[in-house]
Amino acid sequence: MLYLTHIPAPPLNSFVELFWFYDGFSPRAHKKERLMPDGSVELVINLNEDEARIYDREDLDKCERLPGTILCGPHSSFFVIDTAEQDSVIGIHFKPGGAFPFFKLPADELHNLHVSLEDLWGREAGLMRERLLEAPTPEMKFQVLEECLMAQAFKPLERHHAVGFALGLFHNILTAPAIAQVSDEIGISSRRFIQLFSHEVGLTPKLFCRVRRFQQVLQQIHRGAAIDWVDMAASCGYFDQAHFIHDFKAFSGINPTTYLVQRTEHLNHVPIPE
Repeated sequence: MLYLTHIPAPPLNSFVELFWFYDGFSPRAHKKERLMPDGSVELVINLNEDEARIYDREDLDKCERLPGTILCGPHSSFFVIDTAEQDSVIGIHFKPGGAFPFFKLPADELHNLHVSLEDLWGREAGLMRERLLEAPTPEMKFQVLEECLMAQAFKPLERHHAVGFALGLFHNILTAPAIAQVSDEIGISSRRFIQLFSHEVGLTPKLFCRVRRFQQVLQQIHRGAAIDWVDMAASCGYFDQAHFIHDFKAFSGINPTTYLVQRTEHLNHVPIPE
């Protein structure tokens, strides 16, 4: 089994969290996984088969079949994938708002969607996958990703100053100010700020902060210490435990105790029992 990551060189490192590559995974004990939302955008290329399957959350016998090179838009709800697709796969994990310069569509039009990359990049999507298959080493595959991404920069590699400023404030959700306060500090109306933020990040500022808080909960669970749910709800900024559980279910489809039992070493991957 091989798992590698790579941080691209400037200026891409301001927009991309990392490139990642999985190869040689042994058969899984479970066939499907739910992926938790984190508000970011992911570009995923299946190198084993030219197909991606996204399952109906209400009926796991139904699935949407897409080509093997897809863009996962910014999500605020979980989705279900086939673990067989993780045998050999490579991808780009963008920073929040980081995918904006590389796609003509505003990020909020991709909210909770999976889209064939060919619909966004045309024939360049297929050519990139061919180059990745031909590249003999993981390092050369990462180089291909870097070159192809730079070639698809439709917009200047810079964020709107209001969005960049807000993302910095929202990095620590516990100290993040109210949306009205942020717009006041930036010097624009709340309506304009929400429009700009949604256009580049894909979620409204309020929804983005909720997702960030949910991710903070997952990180605390994964620290392995004894868990007091009441204390966790308070420490993560929820009004009360009912508010905490409601938000957790809204994003994950399961309750916190179920996540605790079913979690894996991967923060956002949760097996679905047969």
